[in-house]
Amino acid sequence: MIDYSGLPNRSIACIDMMSFYASCIVVLHDLDVRTVPIAVVGNLEQKGSVVLAASPAMKKRFRVKTGTRLFEIPNHPDIQIFEPKMQYFLEISMAVTNILHKYVPPEAVHVYSVDESFIDLTGTEKLWGPPEHTIKEIQKEILETLQLHSTAGMGPNMLMAKLALDLDAKKTGFAKWAYEDVQTKLWPVTPLSEMWGIGSGTEKTLNNMGIFSIGQLAKTPLELLEDKFGIMGNQLYHHAHGIDLSELGAPVAERQISYGKSQILMRDYNKIEDVKAVILEMCEDVAKRARDTFQAARTISLGIGYSKNAFRGGFQRSRTIHDATNDTMKIYGVCLDLLKENYNRNLVRHISISITKLEDEQSMQLSLFEKDNWKKRKLATAMDNIRNRYGSAALLRAVSYTPAGTAVKRSKMVGGHKE
Repeated sequence: MIDYSGLPNRSIACIDMMSFYASCIVVLHDLDVRTVPIAVVGNLEQKGSVVLAASPAMKKRFRVKTGTRLFEIPNHPDIQIFEPKMQYFLEISMAVTNILHKYVPPEAVHVYSVDESFIDLTGTEKLWGPPEHTIKEIQKEILETLQLHSTAGMGPNMLMAKLALDLDAKKTGFAKWAYEDVQTKLWPVTPLSEMWGIGSGTEKTLNNMGIFSIGQLAKTPLELLEDKFGIMGNQLYHHAHGIDLSELGAPVAERQISYGKSQILMRDYNKIEDVKAVILEMCEDVAKRARDTFQAARTISLGIGYSKNAFRGGFQRSRTIHDATNDTMKIYGVCLDLLKENYNRNLVRHISISITKLEDEQSMQLSLFEKDNWKKRKLATAMDNIRNRYGSAALLRAVSYTPAGTAVKRSKMVGGHKE
């Protein structure tokens, strides 16, 4: 049995805006997000564009949800479809954060995503009363001032607050979980992917070990999980017991541990040269971000997702190189090797690239056999400076101006979508 007496027992809440994008849109058009079937679609000009958000009525009546394609939405007179207004969404998100700051200092708020935030109400009882009451007052103020409905989960740590939100509060509006609730509320959870932090790959591996519920995971010997998953096994074990020792804001590390970019293509790419063009654009972006912080990477990962017209699937592969790099073409070269070794010529709809095992750029060893390394770094810096000053599209590679390129169009967007 776990002894919870010495563990942190704070009053942390996780607040989520219900159908955030759709809720923001309905405010502009004086609609009710709870009753009107609404979909926010990335680009109405692209039939393959994905649904970014759907109202509860859209999900219930027409089974349209996040990730549905535009061409899959039924042609029904009740349905209303809108394009995103990302700048407006960000402004509303900031307005929500400002409301939270009225109740606690900035360091007690962690913005987890554009529509979700953690807030630590520990010690605010003398100011606002019981934390449960304070959260409901915050939800009330958000509704009255911004016309946004919200749900909130509360727990003794960030994990429990998030679990209370995802597994309970989204049905009731508010839920509070304590350590005493772990066995009765958390352990029955199945499938495992319902648990925050367990993806489909990890779930499959655990299922192959005979583990199908969080309770079974909690009762699995720690040594077995660590042997199978390494440090992640330790985390899985403790999370299954509701234990999370991370400080508020821990999901955003003080030092960047990776850089990545993921892109759902607006159409199926069936030519290898077109796929390579997008990969080069993405390598440029990822490498620039590393150079901007004077970091270099030793591990490079490429992910390819196939179209549903090719029965989906894909691959995710990584390679660690001897010398760390932030050179676009070196990263691109590794990605091409991974593509050549794993691509099966199916239609491509999703591409992701990431670089990890970062280290300070000063530690990069300039090979005696590559005398132009320093010149290449200075050239890259000059190009980065131009982009930083005049915008990402101020200087692009030629592939970005081909029909396969996406950088020009994406440069006019916020968060990958129209402003």
